[in-house]
Amino acid sequence: MTRKERAQMSSTYQANDGPAYERFIGRWTRRLGDAVAEAAPPGGDGAILDVACGTGSMTAALAAISSGRRIVGIDVASAYLDHARTRTDTGAAEFIEMDAQQLLFEDDAFAAAYATIALNFMSEPIAAAREMNRVVQPGGLVAVAGWDFRGGLVYQRMLWDTAAAIEPGAAKVRARIFSHPLAKPDGLGDLWQEAGIVDVTRRSLTIRMDFQNFDDYWLPLLGGQGPVGGYVAALDEATQVRVRDAVREAYLSGDADGPRSLTATAWLVTGRAT
Repeated sequence: MTRKERAQMSSTYQANDGPAYERFIGRWTRRLGDAVAEAAPPGGDGAILDVACGTGSMTAALAAISSGRRIVGIDVASAYLDHARTRTDTGAAEFIEMDAQQLLFEDDAFAAAYATIALNFMSEPIAAAREMNRVVQPGGLVAVAGWDFRGGLVYQRMLWDTAAAIEPGAAKVRARIFSHPLAKPDGLGDLWQEAGIVDVTRRSLTIRMDFQNFDDYWLPLLGGQGPVGGYVAALDEATQVRVRDAVREAYLSGDADGPRSLTATAWLVTGRAT
């Protein structure tokens, strides 16, 4: 088995369709990427690494504030990288297929490194954190962001709490995602300290997810990306309809179908490489 195959098998994230990912969550991770880049700019003047870059949302945000700097995005999902390479907002960024848990870069190769909405889906996030610390120059920024699934991600809370009342499998997936150590308030900070990163700080960032109507909320879930898409796509037709109709009622909340703006909060943890 190749390193790539091991990395893909060790991930809990279904990642096989770049355009489907963009419709599902990529349109919102760009908003989060902009917020992360503003709150934690890379500083220095060397190369920047985007770990588990997916379809390039964080890479694009970094490119917008780091003109002329080398930016490298790495991921194990070739379908996501293929989509990232078609973007027009990432400048001259390079996209390389690589396992975040075993980076193929020399020590101190980057001035800063970021990982956004990724580490909690890896089998060995501590390995990825230590690798980020290793490849960033001493004193360089090492930043990570992850959704506050339990307390701050309305679109998922609405789905899982509604579905769990109908279908027992939803409660199991909800427990796995919401109780993951890295989803808890201190999780990412503790990980950074365990990896040897210093001057660790934590804050929260909130963006808005703006849906035009219920179809704009629901249909992207059918693309099968991530734990949410994988759960919905795996339901038998009758159960999927029951879950959909119940979630629709939660989305409408007694009002007519139409636009909804839902908050989405992430934990941002920053530190300095050693």
